[in-house]
Amino acid sequence: MEIFELSKTYPKDECYSLIDQIRRSLRSVSANISEAWGKRKYGKSFVAKLTDSEGESRETQTGLEFSLACKYINEEQFNKLNNQYNQIIGMLVNMMNQSKNWCTFSQTEK
Repeated sequence: MEIFELSKTYPKDECYSLIDQIRRSLRSVSANISEAWGKRKYGKSFVAKLTDSEGESRETQTGLEFSLACKYINEEQFNKLNNQYNQIIGMLVNMMNQSKNWCTFSQTEK
């Protein structure tokens, strides 16, 4: 939510470009995690949705990099948020690498 709140302070001319892109990608991170959890009985689907979430996390980080370059956020804000996303990505990668610990496989995938 912090990124969403910060994006409210961006210039209005970014409304349909950077702001929309950042908001879409940050919402998509949690949506894809939710989808992954719902598909956890199918290992490949679970990992695929987590992979999507990782990609959206990296897209959000790119939006943060643009925000810093355009001086919409300061370095302290960028570092804090970027570090949080690095942690999220690390957790997602661990979940993907250890998917067997998270999945309740269907009979056909065992």
